[in-house]
Amino acid sequence: MYKAEYKKWLAAEALSDKERQELLRLAGDEAELESRFFAPLSFGTAGLRGVLGVGLNRMNVHVVRHATQGFAGVIQAAGQDAKDRGVVICYDCRNGSALFAKEAACVMAANGIFVRLFSKMRPTPELSFAIRHYGATGGINITASHNPKEYNGYKVYWSDGAQLPPAHAKTVADVMAGTDLFADVHTMAYNEAVSLGRIMLLEAETDEAFLQAVLGQSVAGDKMQAAANELKIVYTPFHGTGAELVPEVLRRLGVGHIFPVPEQMVPDGNFSTVESPNPENPEGFYLAVALAQRENADLIIGTDPDTDRVAALVKADGAYPMITGNQMGVLLLNYLIQARRAKGSLPENAAAITTIVTTEMARAVAEAGGVAMYTTFTGFKFMAEKMSQLQGEKEVIFCYEESYGYMTGDYVRDKDAVTASMLIAEMAAWYKCRNMSLLDGLEELYLRHGYYMEKTLNLVMPGLDGLKKMAALMESLREEPPAQIGGKRVTAVRDYLSGMEKSGEEERAIPLSGSNVLSFVLADGTVFIVRPSGTEPKIKVYILAKGDSRADCEETIRTCTGYAELLEK
Repeated sequence: MYKAEYKKWLAAEALSDKERQELLRLAGDEAELESRFFAPLSFGTAGLRGVLGVGLNRMNVHVVRHATQGFAGVIQAAGQDAKDRGVVICYDCRNGSALFAKEAACVMAANGIFVRLFSKMRPTPELSFAIRHYGATGGINITASHNPKEYNGYKVYWSDGAQLPPAHAKTVADVMAGTDLFADVHTMAYNEAVSLGRIMLLEAETDEAFLQAVLGQSVAGDKMQAAANELKIVYTPFHGTGAELVPEVLRRLGVGHIFPVPEQMVPDGNFSTVESPNPENPEGFYLAVALAQRENADLIIGTDPDTDRVAALVKADGAYPMITGNQMGVLLLNYLIQARRAKGSLPENAAAITTIVTTEMARAVAEAGGVAMYTTFTGFKFMAEKMSQLQGEKEVIFCYEESYGYMTGDYVRDKDAVTASMLIAEMAAWYKCRNMSLLDGLEELYLRHGYYMEKTLNLVMPGLDGLKKMAALMESLREEPPAQIGGKRVTAVRDYLSGMEKSGEEERAIPLSGSNVLSFVLADGTVFIVRPSGTEPKIKVYILAKGDSRADCEETIRTCTGYAELLEK
């Protein structure tokens, strides 16, 4: 199979000389050929993601064109109005991103679908905003988020600004499966498409509209403005798309001292200053920490290459410890409740949304503030869907998940690190008015609501037997749930596949079903969650610990980790 596919690609007229030479150099390397041609990249609900290179199972212009032809088929089926409303296309700093975006635009244009193409790299949330702002039928984002430099990706969005619904994603995948990657793709010359008005470039006016929407989420008053002017913030975009808009929105907020990390303000698809451009990894902030120490900064903010995730480090005794995604979400939720209530802008029907693997502390903070809390499966597309369902009944003031993604307002339906960066800075000013840091604020919340601590583990199960082992483990945990985990009694088991919770002899339905996830509630309120990865040979375990003290939580994390490690064997 893979050898025949390899020969087909070698003979394809669409290949450039450079691409053909790349394939010719692989002749005889059977392992590499099989890796590149054994199967197409899988088109899931988020689109495509893979290693860059020539081949069926790689990210390249041919795979991008093929996926775009599939998406074009979905839009064409929706009628002429959908084609006229068209798509918005965005891209990040990665190698190949600008080219892939242009190629996608040319395929859409050749299929009679109007395209708004960003003239240069832009944050993911601005794409979501632009789809809603212009009333487009959908959108395409060329990005692999915070993956290593070898990767790129292709994310697809629908008219609500959220990632493609499962039904539409399946249609795209079906169209791709039924069409030839070379022969059945329609494209046209870029300059011709522009001159015919089929492709329109988006410039600064879209940036300004987005920034105005972001600034509309500010809750700052005059007193906080003065504190913001005293703040010293170091910022890094990790070579990505946040370089222009994040510092700009901080300036407009009134932050008086912004220190961008100069080496990382330069767009670079090789991410030459870091091993990984993932802001979840504290070691990537070494340049930012050095700059913060020189300038005696209060705060460091870092966004990933497509600016949908954000992390913050806070000055504490000369060091800069990182606030976790769970902790920042709790801080932001509390800030929005308290600051909006003080301003008189907290709606009576306020709600917040998190996921089932996000800290249980979020519910405690929300309910204490009179805000309804809803949970969804992992992923912002599920939170966006829930937000739409609640429209007219609840006003959602905040959505977040543990992996450093946050969303406010009604103008985006995806993680938004531009707005989150602004709110983090504003919240730092809010605490500064009280002579407190964000870490002080977090400790205050622990004293009020109890201590919470979280840890995520990856139980890797590689090889041909990996999937069988994962399935067997989930089946075993369902058939014979543990009576204890980490020395603590299991009081309830939530099966998110069947949508049922069992506690003792009692069973009841829970709001979510259809996902292969098991959640074990322990006697002290700790939650232990087991979830197989949909894309990698591993099972993810989330330990959401609760206790009377930090020491209690640390001990729970330790004992539950020990139990999780036994599952891997």
